Amino acid sequence: MRQTTLAPATSLVTEPENSNKPRQQSAAGLEASNISVVYKRDKQQVQALQDCTLNIPRGSWATLIGASGCGKSTLLRVFADIVQPTSGQASLHGVSPAEARANRLYALVQQGSTMLPWRSVLDNVALGLEIGGVAKVERHERAAAAIELVGLKGFEKSLPGELSGGMRQRAAIARALTLRPQFLLMDEPFGALDEITRDRLQFELLRILEETKATLLLVTHSISEAVILSDRVVVMTPRPGKIKEIIDVDFGRGRNPEMRFDPRFIRYEQQLRLALGHD
Repeated sequence: MRQTTLAPATSLVTEPENSNKPRQQSAAGLEASNISVVYKRDKQQVQALQDCTLNIPRGSWATLIGASGCGKSTLLRVFADIVQPTSGQASLHGVSPAEARANRLYALVQQGSTMLPWRSVLDNVALGLEIGGVAKVERHERAAAAIELVGLKGFEKSLPGELSGGMRQRAAIARALTLRPQFLLMDEPFGALDEITRDRLQFELLRILEETKATLLLVTHSISEAVILSDRVVVMTPRPGKIKEIIDVDFGRGRNPEMRFDPRFIRYEQQLRLALGHD
């Protein structure tokens, strides 16, 4: 596994003063040490991950990318305490995934926005807090704040069936944000959306990340999305999934859609295609 960084080039992106670098904090972020996962089905064994070691500093943004079936989602689910590794250890802020889940250090957003059709947007967004026993007044206040943060203010009383796919996905992100997570784990959150909505939500997510200071671990199949939403892109091999290469993305903070016209953007896309084995 190798880690590479492209040399800086002249940028067309305007970045705010004093905010152009990723936050580097001394506290531990997401760490995986020699993670292997073997699934057993009947008498067969399938090795999904093999000896994956990874360190994502707290406050930074990282993406897992690779061919379908390479174990991207499996690695993310190890951090989410959904999949137990066969060997190796994972931690979030220095504690195990189980402890992180118990202490609500992370929130998980998956592809597709599962919402209860009979509940309003406000009540759907507040659902996690309701399950956690938070009082009604507080959970509605926190849900309303999250709804405003994702740009859905005015739709609090709407039902899910009255929303577009992009709006429902915003509501799913808002529900995650009500938990005030230190880590945001996202598995193809925009995969089912049309390209225009997807592009809009990518930069909406960046705004939210800067405002909340959450650490991001994202699974995607999109090369351009990986460049837009990452400080580092983790390229994985076909199954059994190993970490092949880590590519640092030097766009800093204050990103906007114009970054796509930056010469570095094209170079990062080319570098990722080469790492993935694309022509």
